[in-house]
Amino acid sequence: MLKTTKQSKPSSWKNNLHEIIYEADTRAGKFFDVILLIAILASVLLVMLESVDSFDKKYHSFLNFSEWIITILFSLEYIARIISIKKPLKYIFSFYGIVDLLSTLPKYLSLFFIGSHHLAALRALRLLRIFRVLKLARYVGASNNLMTALKASKAKISVFLFFVFILCIILGTVMYMVEGEENGFTSIPRSVYWAIVTLTTVGYGDIAPHTPLGQFIASIIMILGYGIIAIPTGIVTSEMSKSKLSAIDTNTQSCKYCSAENHKDNSLYCYNCGNKL
Repeated sequence: MLKTTKQSKPSSWKNNLHEIIYEADTRAGKFFDVILLIAILASVLLVMLESVDSFDKKYHSFLNFSEWIITILFSLEYIARIISIKKPLKYIFSFYGIVDLLSTLPKYLSLFFIGSHHLAALRALRLLRIFRVLKLARYVGASNNLMTALKASKAKISVFLFFVFILCIILGTVMYMVEGEENGFTSIPRSVYWAIVTLTTVGYGDIAPHTPLGQFIASIIMILGYGIIAIPTGIVTSEMSKSKLSAIDTNTQSCKYCSAENHKDNSLYCYNCGNKL
């Protein structure tokens, strides 16, 4: 009888709050995420509209009022995230914790920077609110697969970028010897800059080869650039296909002790700290 009473005992309000905020596999959690997504998109739209002088002059009061409502909403969310986990510092100093703080503080700081001589600082502080768009990454499931693939392929991509860097130095030096200062290739660093711009198919046109040999080498570099651009994409895609199967078996369960995510379905304990989920 005592066992039954213990099992039916409702969980604490902190556990319920954690369930709503950090997990999306419940009705309340999904509703919370949808509301938050709408608020994030609305806040980014407000920042963009505020940067249009004609619109800001006409609807400044409305934009300011709406921004305050969203700021208060995100402030409450930030506080709720802190009090609903066992180790608040884990969240505060995490990537998303810092982003959440950066996206909320500027509106409050604007209260203390009043006056014409502070307008330049205010403008910069207001721009920090665009960091709220980074909060979207938390709710995009595919981003976890992409981050896993990027981490798995970082060694291959690093070697590839190092090879491209060496190639640009060699090609830049060759073009410096072929074209010379009279054609705009005034130094090896400037020639390397031209090689990078050409290899990446950007082609600013501020420097261009004039000799037939230089133009021939430039043509080879341009064609080579198309193949080089595709290589990192292939590396990441390959890693994503490898991690796809393992990603299917994960859920939105988040540990309230260490904030670890991506637990497998039906997991009872956290894979990171060992505490019960």
